[in-house]
Amino acid sequence: MDILQQMRTELLEKKLFDKARSFAYDYIDGIEKMDVFPSPENIKQLNVFDEPLSEKSGSTEEIMHLLHDVGSKATIAQLGGRYFGFVNGGAVPIALGVKWLSDVWDQCGGLFLTSPINSKLEQICEQWLKTIFNLPNETVAGFVSGTSMANLSGLAAARFRLLKNLGWDINIKGINGAPEIKIFAHEQVHASIKKTLAMLGFGNENISWIPSDDQGRLLIDKLPELDNHSLLILQAGNVNTGSFDDFDTICDQANKAGAWVHIDGAFGLWAAASKSLSYLTKGIEKASSWAVDGHKTLNTPYDSGIIMCKDSEALISALQASGEYITYSDQRDPLLYTPELSKRSRTIELWATMKYLGKEGMDTMITTFHNRAKQLAEGLSANGFIILNEVVFNQVLIACENDQQTKLVLHTVQNSSQCWCGGSRWKGRDVIRISICSWMTTKEDIEKTISIFTDAKNLIKN
Repeated sequence: MDILQQMRTELLEKKLFDKARSFAYDYIDGIEKMDVFPSPENIKQLNVFDEPLSEKSGSTEEIMHLLHDVGSKATIAQLGGRYFGFVNGGAVPIALGVKWLSDVWDQCGGLFLTSPINSKLEQICEQWLKTIFNLPNETVAGFVSGTSMANLSGLAAARFRLLKNLGWDINIKGINGAPEIKIFAHEQVHASIKKTLAMLGFGNENISWIPSDDQGRLLIDKLPELDNHSLLILQAGNVNTGSFDDFDTICDQANKAGAWVHIDGAFGLWAAASKSLSYLTKGIEKASSWAVDGHKTLNTPYDSGIIMCKDSEALISALQASGEYITYSDQRDPLLYTPELSKRSRTIELWATMKYLGKEGMDTMITTFHNRAKQLAEGLSANGFIILNEVVFNQVLIACENDQQTKLVLHTVQNSSQCWCGGSRWKGRDVIRISICSWMTTKEDIEKTISIFTDAKNLIKN
């Protein structure tokens, strides 16, 4: 039997998929007991993958067993309730189930003609997102891999429009010799902004930095004079403190000048879906473009990013694609709104998550993240930790008496295998950054985490 016939047989017999389902169930059954971060021994076992590519075709059963027996043990327990690193959300069950189904569909989501279902669900999600975030009706959305790519798309649209304001068509003339765009961002801008600006031809020296306050919010009285070739970058959810800029006031100033305002809202923009937290996003509708993740606060599976832009011409022009073989339709063609031509139909899981949760479910889940963060901050403070931020959303920023203690506590906690969070630098000191963003995190998980931190603190003192 040749390899092609063998694959046909495996597809129709479905034994391979039964095995994958069985292993997936094993993983789910053990998620709450497994190490939150894999042990050094389990990481070392990954060396089994170091081998030359074989001449002969492999065994599906052996491949599946290798991934489950070795690979599963070297994963992060992101589906559990005590992974607090990098604002990496969990995944709601309906989204995981739908992802399994859509993975079998294996839709190329670039055109209506390559996936009508993806095209339709992108259209629906676009409307739902505008409702949740209260964005202008003319806003269009592109569904990308994450906020890094969403930022790239939004900033590319800004570059196109601002240069067009100056009589320069970048699609025809290119970047060489183009008029200057004034770029303004505050000191706490996320690393992905710097990265995407560099990819668009702008270096750090092209950015005018605006000071921020002790929570990482842009200082409005330090905002320079803007005009119609100014790009201002704001933030919904500082990656350390969770703080939000004053969008309402700042956007009013920017709009009067004709500037483009882009909001990086990777995890924070979803505060708009919480009745008690939506005040944090007041005025976001006055911006020009917005970037947000589904796979963070909304708890869709990876990967799921969204660019929203109220200037559809600028977004489409910045991301234009042409080719004799490309066949556009009279329906939504997703590649018009994203950098990719071929792309995963990730909107299927986003749609399922939003449909399942509804407005009430989103409100409950997102508000609960905030409540758990407050519970954690209060418990750690009562046990001698220094809380450095106003816990306005889902981020808790803590430190010990000095940098050495902070680093030792972090190291001890990370090596405990019972929970995991990351370190950072804030206002010249070492800090521990905790992100509450999984629907699985319970009050008991927070109590356990407080105990883990307290034990670590006491251990290094003895």
